[in-house]
Amino acid sequence: MSAGGQAQFRYTQTPSKVIHLRNLPWECHEDELIEICNPFGKVINTKGNVGANKNQAFVEFAELGQAIAMVSYYASSPEPAQVRGKTVYIQYSNRHEIVHNKSPGDVPGNVLLVTIEGVEAGDVSIEVIHLVFSAFGFVHKIATFEKAAGFQALIQFSDIETASTAKTHLDGRSIPGYLLPEHIPACNLRISYSAHTDLNIKFQSHRSRDYTNPYLPVNPTAFEGAVQSGAGPDGKKLEPESNVLLASIENMQYAVTLDALHTVFSAFGPVQKIAIFEKNGGTQALIQYPDVTTATVAKEALEGHCIYDGGYCKLHLTYSRHTDLNIKAYNDKSRDYTIPAPSMASARLSGVPAASTAWQTPQAASVYSSAGFTAAALVGPAQVPTSWAQGSFPASAGPTQMGFQPNLRPGGASPPGMPPYYG
Repeated sequence: MSAGGQAQFRYTQTPSKVIHLRNLPWECHEDELIEICNPFGKVINTKGNVGANKNQAFVEFAELGQAIAMVSYYASSPEPAQVRGKTVYIQYSNRHEIVHNKSPGDVPGNVLLVTIEGVEAGDVSIEVIHLVFSAFGFVHKIATFEKAAGFQALIQFSDIETASTAKTHLDGRSIPGYLLPEHIPACNLRISYSAHTDLNIKFQSHRSRDYTNPYLPVNPTAFEGAVQSGAGPDGKKLEPESNVLLASIENMQYAVTLDALHTVFSAFGPVQKIAIFEKNGGTQALIQYPDVTTATVAKEALEGHCIYDGGYCKLHLTYSRHTDLNIKAYNDKSRDYTIPAPSMASARLSGVPAASTAWQTPQAASVYSSAGFTAAALVGPAQVPTSWAQGSFPASAGPTQMGFQPNLRPGGASPPGMPPYYG
């Protein structure tokens, strides 16, 4: 027996009609297995793509002598068995026949059970999962969860054929690296069929989605734990959306008050809370809307625009990880608009206009101390403007219910030296 034969075969095994082949190329097809075995006899059964790396297979001959002939030939041959240029190791199997036992995961269905190996919950977002599987057809619903097997997802397609196509192409594959966080080198997909036929999705969240029901309620608190960025249609990573926006204000030549921010941001929907603070030498603000959709519309419309003409007080907007701001004080830095202000309520009852928040610049202070100035009621929700010109806001794009305008005197005239305010 040659040294090569000693490395490839184990003669201590009992001969069997079933041959075990190892080190096969990726996704070795049945016809490739039959081709290498046909010279030695009739192949009656095969089972391929088994093992952790899907690089093993079993072949069953019609007669025991045929299997012995194949093992004996490659044991003494100086040329090893090869498939697609790869050396294949051949030995007898411990089994005497190939039995295809169909477990529940082998019965085709329209819902796939996907185990994402090598990751933890939050490493792969539901947006990435949707992007990968929607390449094979319309994805109806997705539900993610954690089990002993790891991070898993149930993915529902419209029919068995679409689900089978996705399983065939993705089982054993890895999600593209550009869709994964930098600390995740690779994650393999292990896919089987689920016994479910229609997933029961109660809320839209970072853990579950129903793409067939746009009216399904959103669970805002469920998004708080989502830290993984999703991916857009081009595959680029996106920041996780939130109902709270973080506004960074650049080139602050004029003070920006709570009322100014409320006027600007309430053009897109009801503003619930605002908090202004200083960070890294700059002014920032958190603006809370009742839902993610309203915040997204406001962010897309206001990003990069200036509150005042001349490029003053430019807005840069990102999503905050907060979902519900904890406003404890009613002052010039924080406001909860869901709770009526006592001073404003009493003022309205008595017929006396509520006191305005004075600006911190001397010029603004002189304007607000001028005779005849009164603060109007805060604006309410308005229709979203159809378009914005880059730069400052056009006068026609303001809220339909005109409200507090810190740079306008009664009658609508701007005071000397102050730029026109968006309104």
